Amino acid sequence: MGKLVSTIFVTLDGVYQAPGGPQEDTRGGFTQGGWSFPYGDDDFGRFVTEVFARAGAFLLGRRTYDIFAGYWPKVTDPGDPIAGPLNTLPKYVPSASLTDPSWAHTTVLKGDLAKEVAELKERTDGELQVHGSGALLRSLLDLGLVDTLHLLTVPVVLGAGRRLFTEGTRPTAFRHTGGSVTASGVSIQSYDRAGRPEYGTYELPES
Repeated sequence: MGKLVSTIFVTLDGVYQAPGGPQEDTRGGFTQGGWSFPYGDDDFGRFVTEVFARAGAFLLGRRTYDIFAGYWPKVTDPGDPIAGPLNTLPKYVPSASLTDPSWAHTTVLKGDLAKEVAELKERTDGELQVHGSGALLRSLLDLGLVDTLHLLTVPVVLGAGRRLFTEGTRPTAFRHTGGSVTASGVSIQSYDRAGRPEYGTYELPES
């Protein structure tokens, strides 16, 4: 059985929209796309390369899928550490509107998300990886299907854009499993899902 592993870039104020380029996702009139680019140093690239090396299959939201499908099939070097896995491994996209995907090894999921993803985890060797796909990630978290979250926090505040954790997100506790900070200041932290949060209070000691 595989693990469902999410890797996502966010700003200090929680924005995940369009980290890779100005035209990547302009919904809501967003004009600050490409905010992760200045921080993409060797440390950053090394971590991402290591993540892709563990992939067994990919589960992508429709928008992220379209962005990836418009770029990675053009990178034809089979030895490329990102393009190689993306172009050759199975890709799954939950979508009611995607009917004839042109990117090889793509399967469209149209049934019950919880059931289909649970079955994918069962039959995937290695990691079933979610990259970006913020709305899909929230749904998977709400369903309790995410095993590991790699959160790459970029030291920038945008003040606008789509945020990862919105009001109504299912309360979830995580266990920190490792982390580092790149030379450019990106905080890379890994967490395993640990169930529901626990609560308490800081009470003054009795005198």
